[in-house]
Amino acid sequence: MYLEVNAERVFVSTGTAGHKPDAPGIVFIHGAGMDHSIWVMPSRYFARHGFNSAAVDLPGHGRSQGAPLDTIDAMADWLAVVVDVLGFAPSIIVGHSMGSLVAYRFAVDHPDRCRAIALLGTSVPMPVTDVLLNAAADNDHAAIEMINTWSHSSQGKVGANCNPGVWMMGTGERLLERASPGVLHADLRACHGFAEVSHEVMCPSLVIAAGADLMTPARAGLEVAKALPNAEIVSLDGCGHFMLSERPNDVLDALAMFAKGL
Repeated sequence: MYLEVNAERVFVSTGTAGHKPDAPGIVFIHGAGMDHSIWVMPSRYFARHGFNSAAVDLPGHGRSQGAPLDTIDAMADWLAVVVDVLGFAPSIIVGHSMGSLVAYRFAVDHPDRCRAIALLGTSVPMPVTDVLLNAAADNDHAAIEMINTWSHSSQGKVGANCNPGVWMMGTGERLLERASPGVLHADLRACHGFAEVSHEVMCPSLVIAAGADLMTPARAGLEVAKALPNAEIVSLDGCGHFMLSERPNDVLDALAMFAKGL
């Protein structure tokens, strides 16, 4: 469905379910150059298990209007408006990669709107190499190729997926190619510029770290978990950064168990 946020049209996938009065909310935030479609399976699952589910397209991404926001702080503030328009506060905020930084910042700056956070493929800070930033600035396809290659495990590159019929390398490349010129660079700059936050996260948290992640190594996610109060940790051995395509069932199981325990 479409919402109006800051005078711009924003797309939100509801998991093909209608709004349920008084049901808890769960909001999904995609990573750099991505869109709501990475969350199809979890958003549909939660929409059918007692939640109001919302997978958003950030400004300038997917079907949402506007220019991409240039800082993680701005994305978190924008998300607060979206949550208010949806009437979902407080919500579980789930983010992958760049989206994990948005969830993290959201929990610090908008604690009254945040019930819990789940951080997938996270690192704080989240530095980006100059070669990748420069390629993205030039809208060079090499930036997409680097991200897609680094985001899949060795098994993922040759199609080892528990769900048959999924071409992970092809899917990842095509998804990044759909981003408008300049979007990927803006996102990567936002990730690169994000620093440690000065206040603590107070809500329950989950960190999912992938053992073969070259973009946000598992050790970085575990360091983030140490700074969170009583964080639950799920490790996906042998999985790459694009865990939602490589290990979708394991990710969904972890999110479902976490939400059930709140």
